[in-house]
Amino acid sequence: MPDPGRVFSVKEWAHGPMDGPPLHIHHSGDEAWHVHEGTLRFRYADRTEEASAGSTVLVPAGVAHTYGCDAPARYLIIATNEIFGLIAALHEPDVGDEAEIYRRFDSEIVE
Repeated sequence: MPDPGRVFSVKEWAHGPMDGPPLHIHHSGDEAWHVHEGTLRFRYADRTEEASAGSTVLVPAGVAHTYGCDAPARYLIIATNEIFGLIAALHEPDVGDEAEIYRRFDSEIVE
């Protein structure tokens, strides 16, 4: 059952081809993507899957994952504000030690 104290946000993003972040785990936050255009590729510790336009993918807390796309894609991402804080911190100039940033946001790089 989700923590009623957690705040989720929804953001619309668009990317050209991208590999995405390293395989990682969020220990206390769920993430979901709803694809509007294109196809997103999700990789987990044991498998991969593709999500085309109209698809929704949920990655619960504790599941190692990453995502990317081979061509332009537009999608909604639904996540806790903590996860969006992690993403913002990773995009700051001179980011430094990424592993430490993940830990600061209750997440970790696993590969």
